[in-house]
Amino acid sequence: MGNWVVSLAGPRQISLEPCPPDPLGPGQVRVRTCYSGISAGTELTLYRGSNPRLRKDWDDTARMFVPRQAPVPYPLVGFGYEEVGEVVEVAAEVADRRPGQLVWGIWGHRAEAVLPADAVRPLPVGLDPLAAVFARPGAIALTAVLAGDLHLGDWVGVFGQGVIGLLATRLAALSGARVVAVDRVPGRLAHATDYGARTTVDAEVRSAATVLREATGGRGADVCLELSGAYPALHEAIRSTAHAGRVVAAGFYQGQADGLGLGEEFHHNRIQLVAAQVSGPTPAPGMAGRWTGDRVAQTFMELVADRSVDPLPLVSHIVDASAVADALALLDRGAGDVLQVVLRF
Repeated sequence: MGNWVVSLAGPRQISLEPCPPDPLGPGQVRVRTCYSGISAGTELTLYRGSNPRLRKDWDDTARMFVPRQAPVPYPLVGFGYEEVGEVVEVAAEVADRRPGQLVWGIWGHRAEAVLPADAVRPLPVGLDPLAAVFARPGAIALTAVLAGDLHLGDWVGVFGQGVIGLLATRLAALSGARVVAVDRVPGRLAHATDYGARTTVDAEVRSAATVLREATGGRGADVCLELSGAYPALHEAIRSTAHAGRVVAAGFYQGQADGLGLGEEFHHNRIQLVAAQVSGPTPAPGMAGRWTGDRVAQTFMELVADRSVDPLPLVSHIVDASAVADALALLDRGAGDVLQVVLRF
């Protein structure tokens, strides 16, 4: 394959387009992509046209969304943030990267990329390269767990058992929490059990709030992590949480907050509601000065390397990059058997 890049010409208008190779500059490396994972959250919001950055501009200085001053710059090219590849060329002065080295990082859905040498990380020896597509989703999950400030013996509800929710279930269990995993898809709940969930709740059948209160003598969860990005799930997470407990909202919520009633349990039980987001100056409250996004991602990959976390069972589909339109349409349909979809270059 030559140099190709995934391009979004408008909502649900996706294709793989040729592009010229970038020249190699000082301090840079050229990486040929092996695999690129598709995010079922952020990328689908771009694909569907619901991402707020398509309607507004983000002012990085003020850290606010402001009215957009220009049309959306379609086509959007090279989005994506779950890449693993092989170094094929290095600038003369780069000493710690070499041709043939497998690396992971963020360079978007493209066949090759030219990047600063320190923007890519070597793959741990002996690790299946496919596992490295989970570096960013794993960092998002770990950020939510760190923001939850979990303790040994805590009862923790994890709402949403997609890729990031399942990784959060595993990480919360590793933290010593007693995890109750919540989703509407039985197959995903089976994965959650394999990842250490003590109990699972099919939200189509039972109330997670009822299950968590029964398990805790009526008290409720110490912490709930909401990773589905659905407002009704956030509402149920709040309902499930003990008086003065914490809810971590780490899903990417879209549109108006239908199904979320802040005048109910949130208000009466004085719930702490905190946001966790892997990018930015600090991934979550209370982490400044200790945790950065880079540290979070590297820590997750260390857990994968020492076999504490095995993300490979979450790969449900591997498709050739030329079929990217089919891959995104598959995710868009939301079938229950679809978890991590990976493009193969």
